[in-house]
Amino acid sequence: MTTCCEPKSGIAVPTIDAEELAMMCKALGHPARVQLLNYLSAYGACYFGSLTDVLPLAASTISQHVSVLKHAGLIIGSADEQRVCYCVNTERLAQFKQMIGKL
Repeated sequence: MTTCCEPKSGIAVPTIDAEELAMMCKALGHPARVQLLNYLSAYGACYFGSLTDVLPLAASTISQHVSVLKHAGLIIGSADEQRVCYCVNTERLAQFKQMIGKL
């Protein structure tokens, strides 16, 4: 009888950057950050509006969540003279998906 704990033979273990993956997973470890990333991803272009319109949270709380997502490289924020543009870093998100797929 085969058990689930028997090692598989001849399996190549894919290499992943565990620290990078853990950082991105941690960034997505809060529902508000998942919602922000999902919204920006669906929006598809640079979002110039107030992210307080997206979630019913204080602006300071949203700012903290945005900082975590930016630090993980999942979103990009750029400012012009009077407003900030937020968008998904599609390359980084694709990298995240690829790393998750290797697990």
